Amino acid sequence: MISPFSLILSAILGALLGLVFFQGLWITVRRLEQTRHPIVWMLGSLLLRFGLVLVGFFLLARQGDWTLLLAAVAGFTLARLLITRQRRPADLKAQRSKP
Repeated sequence: MISPFSLILSAILGALLGLVFFQGLWITVRRLEQTRHPIVWMLGSLLLRFGLVLVGFFLLARQGDWTLLLAAVAGFTLARLLITRQRRPADLKAQRSKP
């Protein structure tokens, strides 16, 4: 049986992976206007971000219990929700607060 500590740790690791992935995506999109070769920047960022996340999830999957992987995916998804909410433009935030 998996301990609650292991599940929490997996969720935190998944959230860290999500934070790196989506923060990296945000940085990439912001820099596309400034670079001379945007396709190289975008593909390089994509490969780096996907590679990091795949290695992280692979290492968690090697532990042999699917609940740990599920906790990590939940943490990854939570990080996505938090970052997209934080990075939402101000005009969309104002529209959502109106009744």
